[in-house]
Amino acid sequence: MTDVTHLPPLVAFVVAALVVLGAAVALIGSIGLLRLRTFYERIHPPTMGTTLGVGCVLLASMLLFSALALRPVVHEIVIAVFVVLTTPVTFMLLVRAAIHRERAAREADARADQAPRPD
Repeated sequence: MTDVTHLPPLVAFVVAALVVLGAAVALIGSIGLLRLRTFYERIHPPTMGTTLGVGCVLLASMLLFSALALRPVVHEIVIAVFVVLTTPVTFMLLVRAAIHRERAAREADARADQAPRPD
């Protein structure tokens, strides 16, 4: 384990600010998920909150461990690339599935309206 008592105060402040900012953005995204009404409104805030929130926390982690190890630590870049690539793809798949489901429901309703009714 590394000794954080030798961490420069400026680095500690920046790391703390990035972690708090990342957590706040993720919280705002989660609140947006709860407060908004439709599926299409609800899907956007968590997606943005995840991407930006995780980005801030990963940047803080890179800064902290680079300062403690006295060398660049860039393992978090792999995590950031994974999050940046998978979050928008998941967003698009969910939206396309919702559009497909709504279209199928509208077509089923239209067929039910056109079907002859027994009198």
